[in-house]
Amino acid sequence: MIRIGSRGSRLALAQASWVAERIEGETEIVTITTAGDLGADEQDKSRWVSELERALLDDRVDVAVHSAKDVPAEPASGLELVAIPERADPRDAICGARSLTDLAEGARVGTSSLRRAAQLRALRQDLEIVPVRGNVDTRLRKLGEGGLDALVLAAAGLTRLGREPDGILDELVPAAGQGALALEAQPGGINQRALVALHDEAAAACVSVERALTAALGASCNTPVGAHARWEGGELELSAWVGRPDGSAWVADRLRGAPDGLGQRCAQRLLAAGADELLRAA
Repeated sequence: MIRIGSRGSRLALAQASWVAERIEGETEIVTITTAGDLGADEQDKSRWVSELERALLDDRVDVAVHSAKDVPAEPASGLELVAIPERADPRDAICGARSLTDLAEGARVGTSSLRRAAQLRALRQDLEIVPVRGNVDTRLRKLGEGGLDALVLAAAGLTRLGREPDGILDELVPAAGQGALALEAQPGGINQRALVALHDEAAAACVSVERALTAALGASCNTPVGAHARWEGGELELSAWVGRPDGSAWVADRLRGAPDGLGQRCAQRLLAAGADELLRAA
């Protein structure tokens, strides 16, 4: 029996079920309540993973399923990321409108993400960005109740819940790891062969490069940073964005090459272009 630790939200359980269906042998999903579920600081990544990591260390679960974008730069001591499955759509999506250009001047757009808010403001200073908290269903309900003209969410989360966005925002650079799952366990604590079918080397390389970039920048959850790597012609192409929360200043870069060191090289180029000042301001 492989015990799979998951948060209790509908999206988290959908992700854990997706993993369970692809593991050979008997599985059990164990629901863990995290600090994020209890309303801890929205901008602290550890709020979503720390209780799951404690359950791993206490041997209450064998593997934890995280959204890769929520996993801090370094796992807790005694744990490691053991698999990155095939990635879903990493892009941001919009509900309530087909695109940003469809929105009227002064439209109210909901998001809980500092990165999305900063990039939206950089693209459309006229928009009113409204903080919207809660799980995907809660946010969509708030859109349906009125008071918002549109809502920006992760495309992958909508798809995993069987919902379709009204449009895809290719002009936004996603968060590092967005659209990917990360499986965490104790080294040697789970039969690695059970996870072989789940691990996707291409997705793992992309997520690793994105996480390397944010780590090299010294970025935190309070920093509007986007990082998205994709395979193009046998190389990785890494797009990156760093800006002020109000969208008044930003730097962006795109770099291609082999995965090794690509994130660090891109981070150095961003820092040389002024990202350090933006990071300090944020």
